[in-house]
Amino acid sequence: MNASASLSFPIGFTMGDAAGIGPEIIVKLFAGGLPYPSLVYGDAGILDGTLRRLGLSGALSVELIASPEQATGRPGALPVLNRWQALPNDLPAGQLNAQAGRGAYEYLCHAIDDAQAGKLRAIVTAPLNKKAMQAGGIDYPGHTEILAERTGTRRYAMMLANDELRVILATIHVALAQVSPLITFDTELETIRLAQRACLQAGVRRPRVAVAGLNPHAGEDGRFGQEEIQVISPAIRQARAEGIDASGPWPGDTIFMRARRGEFDIVVAQYHDQGLIPVKYLGVDQGVNVTVGLPFVRTSVDHGTAFDIAGQGVADPSSLRAAYDLALAMTPEHAPA
Repeated sequence: MNASASLSFPIGFTMGDAAGIGPEIIVKLFAGGLPYPSLVYGDAGILDGTLRRLGLSGALSVELIASPEQATGRPGALPVLNRWQALPNDLPAGQLNAQAGRGAYEYLCHAIDDAQAGKLRAIVTAPLNKKAMQAGGIDYPGHTEILAERTGTRRYAMMLANDELRVILATIHVALAQVSPLITFDTELETIRLAQRACLQAGVRRPRVAVAGLNPHAGEDGRFGQEEIQVISPAIRQARAEGIDASGPWPGDTIFMRARRGEFDIVVAQYHDQGLIPVKYLGVDQGVNVTVGLPFVRTSVDHGTAFDIAGQGVADPSSLRAAYDLALAMTPEHAPA
């Protein structure tokens, strides 16, 4: 895809699971005003009902569109594109629902296809619910795997970012017992390369990539494991030979603190919880999930569907706004083709 060509097109939001807080945080975000044309891949009836429930119908109105080009950024409009069936208007909030789960998948797929075609500047996703999606006949661990498969992307990674940390994962949604066999030289090296790419895309001119060890004390010279010696260190050496400022492996219990203090621009974590706990501990409100390696920019909230508060009007759109702002920052209008 020609990157500069996509910049004249809108940001595409996906509504996520209609029974969760996705519709609410999207409505609140649009009601607050956005600096760039945007549209929602989702259900018009659900969004309109959310507007009325929140008392925002006077400030914002749903506008059905047939293509992304029709999202002009007109104030007071909430452009909605839906190529799937309409959901029931009485869909209960906060409850697992197969139709809502299937809808979340369909909205995402349609946004991916339009982004692939160069019709979107970036995609920003609201949360989906994996169990609801499975109930709707779709079995994926999450957004990341759907995005990778539908775009044919073989080398990709999940990055979590906030104002204090950037963390990219070498492995994602797998059981802890499966992590070590998946830590290969190729996986490690490619994750370091993706970390470099993500930082450059975010405007970091000379990224400093810190790599966490897998084992306690980064293996302590092989006493607690061989992965650091046999796999991780060789990958770091190769990355340095390619001109990447990579270092490590560093102990996982101190590397995030050092990155937060400014020693590193991004941390390569070896598994899901090693990387995500430090980011989420700093607060999910400002956290952003980024899929690195796709042919377009995709950002997302750093939280789930929050069924426990869905429909109550108390959901905070801060993480969605942070995801939107990062999507804009990662697709600057002066970006080269």
